[in-house]
Amino acid sequence: MDEEQPNNPLHGVSLKAILEDLVARRGWADLSERIRIRCFAENPSIPSSLKFLRKTEWARLKVEQLYLEDRQGVERNRKRNQRRAAMRAIRAEHEAAAAATSPPATDPIEE
Repeated sequence: MDEEQPNNPLHGVSLKAILEDLVARRGWADLSERIRIRCFAENPSIPSSLKFLRKTEWARLKVEQLYLEDRQGVERNRKRNQRRAAMRAIRAEHEAAAAATSPPATDPIEE
């Protein structure tokens, strides 16, 4: 399936899935601010929005673009969090190694 459209990031993703993901992630209020269409601002619902988006290409393209930008941001954050977790693990190993090799602290009062 990916061989048919290798450069299409939306291949296999339905408009309904895109809209549901955006609503779950951003909410109707944010969608209506970012994309000025009435079906997002007044009595928003998935079915009415899908009906409008299927008829209106410019609105569908804006929704798809916002979805792609969101997915890129999620992927960027995931990679950044993986790098941060790896650095924390390395730092913890170094601190453990330093603690194991340093002499135990003695209390100057006991001497």
